[in-house]
Amino acid sequence: MSFEADVVGLLPQLRRFARALTGDRAWADDLVQDTAERALTRVRAFRPDSNLKAWLLTILRHLYIDQLRRGRHEIVVDEESAPWNTLEMPRGDVDSLTLRDVERALYRLPLEQREVLLLVCVEELSYQDVSSALNVPMGTVMSRLSRAREHMRTLLAEGTPQRLASVKAMRGADER
Repeated sequence: MSFEADVVGLLPQLRRFARALTGDRAWADDLVQDTAERALTRVRAFRPDSNLKAWLLTILRHLYIDQLRRGRHEIVVDEESAPWNTLEMPRGDVDSLTLRDVERALYRLPLEQREVLLLVCVEELSYQDVSSALNVPMGTVMSRLSRAREHMRTLLAEGTPQRLASVKAMRGADER
């Protein structure tokens, strides 16, 4: 396979990470496009013996931070435009209320924790690759991941009474 084909093959993962960072479909698409363009124009900077996915995610993250610093975009996730409102209904063991609770909690995490959680748990990068992508020591990655998981547990536990009330209300409506 060629470098270009490998980059194209990773576009869905880049889009997923960008969407999780930004909470905005259009901004995420712009970030992915800018990332692919930068990667293809700077192919010589890529070391063939390294992880292409981690390299691309690093580029995407740097572009994202640059845009935040320039004030081009604000991270505002309101209930009407929130990404969890446009998600497809999951099939299987996870219900839609649980999925929405998880996504809401994810967006309440500090950016540093959210990035690490997404890169390790969703994109399945190794701690070393995340360390390289974020340019932080591996111990920092492990610490942020631990704090992110604990923070998620706390946020999800806070939402449990609301979720139970929603489930009871839905069941009550079904019985009518």
